[in-house]
Amino acid sequence: MHEAPPTPPPGPAATSPAAPAEPLSHGLKQRHLTMLGLGGVIGAGLFVGSGAGIAVAGPAIVVSYLIAGALAMLVMRMLGEMSAAMPASGSFSVHAERALGRWAGFSVGWLYWFLLVVVLAVEATAAAQIAHGWVPGVEPWAWVLLFVVVFTVANLTAVKNFGEFEFWFASLKVGTILVFLVLGGLAVFGLLPDTDPVGMTNLTGQGGFLPNGWSGVVSGVLTVVFAFGGLEVVTIAAAETDDPARAVGRAVRSAVVRILFFYVGSMLVIVTVLPWTAQQAGLSPYVKVLDAIGVPSAGQIMNIVVFVALLSALNANLYGSSRMIFSLAERGEAPRGLLKVSRKAGAEGGGAEGSSGQTGGVPRRAVLASVAFGFVSVLLNLLWPDTVFLYMLNSVGAVLLFVWALIAASQLRLRARLEQEAPDALALRMWWFPYLTWVTLAGLLGVLLLMLTDDAARPQVLWSAGATALVLLVAVGREWRDRRASRESSALTDR
Repeated sequence: MHEAPPTPPPGPAATSPAAPAEPLSHGLKQRHLTMLGLGGVIGAGLFVGSGAGIAVAGPAIVVSYLIAGALAMLVMRMLGEMSAAMPASGSFSVHAERALGRWAGFSVGWLYWFLLVVVLAVEATAAAQIAHGWVPGVEPWAWVLLFVVVFTVANLTAVKNFGEFEFWFASLKVGTILVFLVLGGLAVFGLLPDTDPVGMTNLTGQGGFLPNGWSGVVSGVLTVVFAFGGLEVVTIAAAETDDPARAVGRAVRSAVVRILFFYVGSMLVIVTVLPWTAQQAGLSPYVKVLDAIGVPSAGQIMNIVVFVALLSALNANLYGSSRMIFSLAERGEAPRGLLKVSRKAGAEGGGAEGSSGQTGGVPRRAVLASVAFGFVSVLLNLLWPDTVFLYMLNSVGAVLLFVWALIAASQLRLRARLEQEAPDALALRMWWFPYLTWVTLAGLLGVLLLMLTDDAARPQVLWSAGATALVLLVAVGREWRDRRASRESSALTDR
């Protein structure tokens, strides 16, 4: 193993695309990145959690998904613009530091890392409960341990292993939705055996398309917006491809539109085939539709798909958290011991050759640090799910919105700087800049304010705001300490 070289300090020069190459491996292929972008946000939140959205919005859940998806698409376009111009393993944390200062990079990096390792516990526990239902003789904690060990080993060996896991996981999820859309479309037109055309009856009956009015649409947005979290990992992973700028551009362009198609298309099929009143929070609307059109063992099929989706999210979160904390260590915002990366098999010494191969360049200490905290979160979830872990979960409940807001703020600053200093680096551009960036910031603020008015969501905003304030306090304290030390050093030099 060898230690990665430090990155240059933030500043105007740091925005140049000709920054030092990442010491990490370039083992990810374009197909890995594309499928990560497509499948990264297709998870249990869509397959199961969408039932809660339908229950509050009715058929207008389609509009809720359009609004939430458009917001996520705009954020990804901004993030894609910055990542194509300045690819880095820390992605938006690096961009925030270069645009707004060390405090911003430190804050958004640690908040996102904390978000991933806490959510990892939810995914591991939920996957273990499904596996326990299949094999009751094995306790859930044993399944959690097995999942964590398997994906830790996969992430420790080579980045291409992470890429292959995600490629096949995402392929299964994407394939499932495509089959669902085809079967649902045939059912709508009565083209399946023993089915009659459904038509638009379910879209206009049971209270109409807006049974709960526009307030139902707003509640639906609050329910589904967090399902789009996870797309950010695409820009983190892009730094480990052979051509990061081109790879992230292609992945962002293909992912956002197709994901909107999968989400909105699925919801449209669900509320057209069945009355929205047939859906219940906590039950998969996909199972209900498949049962209604006569697909045998629909419940077990979706159980398998949800299980795979949870493992996929666990794998992606472990990868994303390890790269984020590695990037923080590169910039002196985390212990420098986390900078150790594995050598290429057979390489001698600690030079660049040892980090360029597909079997090397893995930040193993960063992986172990992330999985260690993630495993602590799992234990807290198993032991105290309604107390200690609930507080932790609430403390990251709205963090994704804070992260997205900092991405937008960073893009406002960096876009103007890049246009002056390196316009050729802007291979992917945000639409209608800066107007849509300001619209996105306003939309994120609106979602946060609406969450404050919702009894169920308010604790998440307050706890997340508290966690964010704590991290900001630490960041500002560190910056003040460093500036004071610099002034004292200058005073001693002057003497």
